[in-house]
This record gives sequence, structure tokens and C-alpha cells, in this order.
Amino acid sequence: MQRARKSPAGNVRTGLEILIDREKNNLKGARVALLAHAASVTGAVQYAWDALSGPSGLRLEALFSPEHGLMGTHQDMEGVSRQMDLQCEGVPVYSLYGEDIASLRPTPDMLKGVDVLLVDLQDVGSRYYTYVYTLSYCMEACRDAGIEVWVLDRPNPIGGTSLEGNLVSAGFRSFVGRYPLPVRHGMTIGELAWMMNEVFDIACSLKPVPMEGWERGMWFDQTGLPWVLPSPNMPTLGTATVYPGGCLLEGTNLSEGRGTTRPFEIVGAPWIDPEVFARSLNEAGLPGVRFRPLCYRPTFHKYAGETCGGVEIHVVDREEFLPFLTGVHLICAAAGLWPDSFDWRRESYEFEIDRPAIDLLAGGPWLRERVEGNQDPSGVQEEWEEPLEEFRTLRNRYLLY
Repeated sequence: MQRARKSPAGNVRTGLEILIDREKNNLKGARVALLAHAASVTGAVQYAWDALSGPSGLRLEALFSPEHGLMGTHQDMEGVSRQMDLQCEGVPVYSLYGEDIASLRPTPDMLKGVDVLLVDLQDVGSRYYTYVYTLSYCMEACRDAGIEVWVLDRPNPIGGTSLEGNLVSAGFRSFVGRYPLPVRHGMTIGELAWMMNEVFDIACSLKPVPMEGWERGMWFDQTGLPWVLPSPNMPTLGTATVYPGGCLLEGTNLSEGRGTTRPFEIVGAPWIDPEVFARSLNEAGLPGVRFRPLCYRPTFHKYAGETCGGVEIHVVDREEFLPFLTGVHLICAAAGLWPDSFDWRRESYEFEIDRPAIDLLAGGPWLRERVEGNQDPSGVQEEWEEPLEEFRTLRNRYLLY
């Protein structure tokens, strides 16, 4: 497997740019499709499909988009059908996120006439984020169709060194946790593709195209690359920083801040006393974070138009901050302080109706059982230390940088 080359720090070049500069001639004559979204851009913020096509470029046979659609127009768990063509005249655009689980996988007809699938997706470093599983379904479909997959690598925006959280248990695999990964895995999408292909027996014809200049300790704001929203509720690097814990709130009746300008950084509900909530969380002494009491009114999603009490998560030291542990504490605190009002999400979640959303997000029933048993969240880290170290050892075989 090709490893990455070095370039000056702060001057990261993505796999897309490496492909355009060095690899594109190797695709001359190939019938090419592209899996991409709105964050699939060059350093000059040109969309991947424009950068790759054109008079002297490749001929794109098809475009595929993950959850939220090609341009990020759709909210979470909103099926995508029709999409804007965006000057890709004559190129069909296929959604890989529709109204049922079958829509997550490209069909043979969608892949007909394709020799190589290029994948250019910006991940955010958390196992719940669905783009890596869309990639895995595409890898399986391409394996069955005899199509080669090239993954154009991009930075893990929250760095490639820190790991946190438990691994998904057997029986709790889903579209927010298809494989036994920790919540914060510290890998790029190219590295994950390599691991999935070998460890989880996909066995497609795979070629990661590494970046240049990215180092494992880099956060996205140290890369020199432009931040483009990879999904509608991922507006900033700050959002990505708290997301490994904030996404847990989707499995509860707490607002995770959707409908505000700070999704996942703002947490609350109409029945929460913000001063009490903030004081309880600050007294927990969690590393790298402080909680500010606030009131807010979401414009959409949970409690739209209602005034909520809650907290804003202020990360004061991102190197020390433990987002997943923080998310666990947020849920335990709200459930403990307001047991008559707190509840789990009861609706279907990511095409699943028989298993609670919180169990899918937590990778097992342990968090729900801890909350329902009124157990203190302190000490929970020790429970995932051994499997996390085993994963780290496995992961080291698939690092490109």
C-alpha cells in the first residue's frame, strides 16, 4: 500500500489534488464514477466533479452522493431523491440515502459501464458519521461488479492520534456503527477503507490515494485547507470537536442544538434549569471543557420555537478534551437531575425500528443501562481501555501517515 509523502507543514494537499497532478493519466480511457459531496473541493474550493472533468480531464459516467445529498441540502435522516445537476450535463446523479436501507447501496444498474469508482468524502473522525459506511457499501458493490475503488484521502479534522470510547458490540451494528470501531478512531477515510477492506473482509480492488503534508497530530485548522460544511449541521471545526460526544444526544429527548448556529455545542430542553445543569457539569471536573448556562430557541428540529434551558460546551483545551466522556456525563446529568422529564428517543433511527437509538449510538446497551440504574458515570473509561488498546494495535497496521 502506498504511503504518504511529506510536504511543508500547513500545506496539506488532499488525495483529490494528488490525483489531478500525478495520477489522472493512469485513468485515461477508464470509465469513471465519483462518490462525493459539497466538501469534495480542491484547495481553491473547486468542486471535485469540475476539477476532474472538462476538456482535458476525465469523463465522468455517474455521480453518487451520501446522506444529505450532493450539495448538503437535506437534514439528518431525510431521504434524498431529486438533486441539483450543477452543470454536470449528461451525468446522472444517484443518491445513496433514500427511504429505506436498500437505498444505501448502489445497484448494478447504477454502476453499469463503470471501470473505476473515485471516492472523495470529508469525514469528521467519529464512528457515527455515516459517510464511511456509504463507502463500505460501495466497496462491496464494486467488488461484486469487478470495479476498482480509489479513495482520495482527506484529513481527519480532529487529528489522528487520540482514540476514545468503546467498540461496537456484536448485535448492535447499524448505519451509525457498521463495524467494531471506537467512537473516536483517529483514522482518515483512506486508512479506514484499507482496514475495512482487509479486516472486515470486503476484499475489493482498492487503491487509497494518500495526501501530502498531513501529520497525525494536525487539527483541520492547521492544514491550510478550506473548511467546507461536510453536512448541514457540521458548520465548523468546533462542531466536529464536540461531535463524538454530542451525537449521543440524538438518542435522547434532549436537544442537541440543531436549529441553532451551534449544533452539538448547545444542549438543552424546555424542562432544564440551565444554572443547575451547568453547575452539576462543571463540578464533574471534566478535562478541557467548561459549561455555560444559557437559554435558546431552536428554529427547527427538537423543540422548534420553544425556549430551552441548557448549556453551551466551551472547549478550553482541545488536546485534553474528552468529547465522548463529556457526552456521557451530559446524558447522565440530565437524566439524574430531571428523571421525570428525561427520556430516550422512541422513534425509528437510521432505518432501525427494533433497537433503541441510544444503543446503536453507544454501540451496546451499557449507557442506557447505566442511566436507568442511576449509576455514576465516573470510571466508565476503564471499561473500554483494554478493547481500545487492542484496536490501537490493529489500527497501526493501516496507517498511511
